[in-house]
Amino acid sequence: MTWIALEGAANARDTGGLPTVDGRRTRSGVLLRSDNLQGLTPGDVRVLLDRGLRTVVDLRTATEVDLEGPGPLRALDVAHHHLDLIPHGFEGRAALARAVPDEQAPDHAMDHWYADYLTDAPTSVASALRLVADPRNGAVLVHCAAGKDRTGVIVALALSLVGVTHDAVVADYAAWGERIAAVRDRLVASPTYAPDVAARSLDSMRPHSGNMERFLDRVDRDYGGVHAMASAVGVDEETVARLSRRLLDH
Repeated sequence: MTWIALEGAANARDTGGLPTVDGRRTRSGVLLRSDNLQGLTPGDVRVLLDRGLRTVVDLRTATEVDLEGPGPLRALDVAHHHLDLIPHGFEGRAALARAVPDEQAPDHAMDHWYADYLTDAPTSVASALRLVADPRNGAVLVHCAAGKDRTGVIVALALSLVGVTHDAVVADYAAWGERIAAVRDRLVASPTYAPDVAARSLDSMRPHSGNMERFLDRVDRDYGGVHAMASAVGVDEETVARLSRRLLDH
């Protein structure tokens, strides 16, 4: 995993270089991840295009997209796919509260929320994985608001499906903690997110590796493994095979 230095996003990374259980590594320039892209500068856009970016998977809610407006990449020849993971019953501020959850709230069991993405939005989960697997899509950048929860789940599932080690998947998820202050500052500067973030501490947003560990354990327990989960949400074996060919060195 390598950080991508951008002025307008703080949590941008390339998932290349992660180890698999059979001794291979993930390829660079295929699966990118980030926080909100609204603040990208022209220089940032050039950096991403130079990395082969051709497809954006936007996991934000319709409320977030409407309030934030089109980002800089919308004006370019980059395909955008909006795939909401939060149930449609959550709208307005309720949707925004779930977009950047408070991990210290007693009713916020994050592994439960992550598992809800699979049951509440299986079509979006499957579509995101298919987009990453499709070689015609160039480098695919998956993002949400902070680049932690919704993005973290989709990226963790993609990496797990191709055999990235459990420890590496969890470490990739938790790496966001290195940039937490910068991401929080960007969210507070946005009228969309400030009402839900400004009064909260950094610890309330900090990614805890245990959340991802419990989520992956839950996938094993509820579905019988990540491959069975993929089948349950509508991802067939050929798509998983394409995902492996795309993401792994051979």
